[in-house]
Amino acid sequence: MTFILLEKEVIRKEIWRLMEESGISRFPRPIIGRIPNFEGSERAALRLINQPEFQSARVVKVNPDSPQSYVRRGALLSGKLLVMPSPRLRNGFILLDPKTILKSFFKKASTIKGAFKYGRFCSIEDLPNVDLIVAGSVAISRDGLRVGKGGGYSEIEYGILRELSLIGEATPIFSTVHDVQIIDEAPKEEHDFMVDVIITPSKVLRVERKYSQPRGIFWEKLTKHQLEDMHILLELRKILNSNR
Repeated sequence: MTFILLEKEVIRKEIWRLMEESGISRFPRPIIGRIPNFEGSERAALRLINQPEFQSARVVKVNPDSPQSYVRRGALLSGKLLVMPSPRLRNGFILLDPKTILKSFFKKASTIKGAFKYGRFCSIEDLPNVDLIVAGSVAISRDGLRVGKGGGYSEIEYGILRELSLIGEATPIFSTVHDVQIIDEAPKEEHDFMVDVIITPSKVLRVERKYSQPRGIFWEKLTKHQLEDMHILLELRKILNSNR
């Protein structure tokens, strides 16, 4: 394990401990190993929904974790196409179209189980261009460096969309967190993307990017297990090879 990985793990453990001990965390528990759900996640989601980037977006990609369920619900209520990665990307991406879902089922559709029922699995050839990305975080530094739960899935999802030119350098990335999840600094690896807007139950923090976003998948960093577990990566590699 590198020093950067060790630093990130120290940050995760401290945030998980702080949230549990202060009573900020919500179900599902334990929050260790998760993108932690938090008190006020619905207020943070409402702040996000009122941002101009969300208002103008036609397609929004939102992570599948519990604290962003209100964001996913808000996207459906706002009539936006919702792209949600399946957990650990084992089933690729799910597309939820509010035009094909009864409004009374939007709340259920914004959960993982509901997305499997009311959405459709989307091949990478059928994925739409994404106008806004919402990522879950364990912690975020004030300059936009995100610390996830350690699996690297958000970075892989970003890389897939970038490889397919469905997002670009300017595509905005938001994250909703509790105020205590904002930290002074965090380490950066080359595959880490920057968060442009950090939204908490109490405030909106806009960040000026210090680094460029990663341009795609870092294939050399993927393990054999990851390639076998995420079939979408093998599909992507075939597409990229056929276009060369």
